[in-house]
Amino acid sequence: MCTLEKRGNLFILTLTGEDQHRFNPDLISSLLDLLSQVKAQATCGSVLITQAQGKFFSYGFDLDWAKAAGSERGAAKRLQHMADLFKPVIATLLSLPMPTIAAITGHAVAAGFTLALSHDYLIMRKDRGILWMPEVDIAVTLPDYINALFKEKIGDASVRRDLFLRGLKMKGDEAEKRGVVKAAYDGEAEVREASVCLAENLGKRKWNGEVYAEIRKGLYPQLSAILGLSHKVY
Repeated sequence: MCTLEKRGNLFILTLTGEDQHRFNPDLISSLLDLLSQVKAQATCGSVLITQAQGKFFSYGFDLDWAKAAGSERGAAKRLQHMADLFKPVIATLLSLPMPTIAAITGHAVAAGFTLALSHDYLIMRKDRGILWMPEVDIAVTLPDYINALFKEKIGDASVRRDLFLRGLKMKGDEAEKRGVVKAAYDGEAEVREASVCLAENLGKRKWNGEVYAEIRKGLYPQLSAILGLSHKVY
């Protein structure tokens, strides 16, 4: 479901396979386990890149698993369960003691978009892939931590309006222009190369990871509070 590779101080977490990388309890557990390994092995100069194989970065929560509960109420409970399980993933990324980069080479939808936005830097491809929050189209409300994440990460209220209330499918060019991603490139190879280049440049700074994490948490106080993350002052 996902793998972790370490190249010197660079960690590369990959959602593997050619499927949609939908988050169910098993994949969320695997993701948390690998992020815990990253945190445990972190040193000054460490950087994380999260990427995915295939056409999709992630298409969000596993709605088929939710519907397999057999009733509308059961599906709603399973969806809430996944949202609750996913919350620690966002908390871990926000408190990870290193810079983080999402290399988005395919569609990042709903919780997949949320995962990408939880990184410090987003790099996307222009020729394929979208950022999309389809909740208004499928009649699903957003957890408080996802609302807070988008509010504090995307400062332009008109962008958030278009994403949440129009269900805008945002391609790489527009995402770069509107400040949602750091940069957009022509293809998959270029995205991966740019992500590694950025990671290597950030790693050379050899920042104190614990201090870096505290500064990050302080940058997003509402999200940190909702996630239950304390903020230390050094």
